[in-house]
Amino acid sequence: MPAAAAATVIDSTEVDSAGFDPDTTWRLHPQVALRPEPFGALLYHFGTRKLSFLKNTTIVRVVETLDQHPSVRAALAAHGIDEPAQRPYLRALATLADSHMIVPA
Repeated sequence: MPAAAAATVIDSTEVDSAGFDPDTTWRLHPQVALRPEPFGALLYHFGTRKLSFLKNTTIVRVVETLDQHPSVRAALAAHGIDEPAQRPYLRALATLADSHMIVPA
């Protein structure tokens, strides 16, 4: 995926990702529903009533399988996202962690 397209992975601004560790396993929060859409997916948190948009199918597949990998970095690699291309995905996942859409496994 081109860097410009990857930068729009999630609809958000820069976030403080102090609590997000990409070297550990994460998963969808139990109160979050993921609904696939043609543009990517909608995430709805039933506890906080927050809605998030994933803007491409690659990040959707990563989020759906986070708990099947020993770390976020391993999940990204499993979906063909090599280390130099991971930055926008890590930023998007940190945003999801900050909004409690994903949690440590």
